[in-house]
Amino acid sequence: MGSAAQVPTSFGQELRACLRCRLVKTYDQFREMGCENCPFFNMDKDHERVVDCTTPNFSGIISCMDPTRSWAARWLRIGKFVPGCYTLAVSEQLPEEMQAVCEDNNVPYVPPKRI
Repeated sequence: MGSAAQVPTSFGQELRACLRCRLVKTYDQFREMGCENCPFFNMDKDHERVVDCTTPNFSGIISCMDPTRSWAARWLRIGKFVPGCYTLAVSEQLPEEMQAVCEDNNVPYVPPKRI
């Protein structure tokens, strides 16, 4: 894991959010660097996983420079993730095979409350 996530290079239609940690970047950024919080998804090596593990359907964005000290980050349950841009909520669930990858890596996955 790096010290900070890439900042989205654009804030248009090409933004996507990781379905596990809710990190927001462009499709190309996920394809090139993967997810800094979820390296076990190997999105940078298997480009089809970018589509499987991210979604363009999310609401709101928060930028967090120091998640460990931010009350908003703790409230959103992103306090242990790298600094970066995150969505407030995703509307889709991580596919079962990717949930199994999380389980295999002893990484918690909390599905969205409203689907």
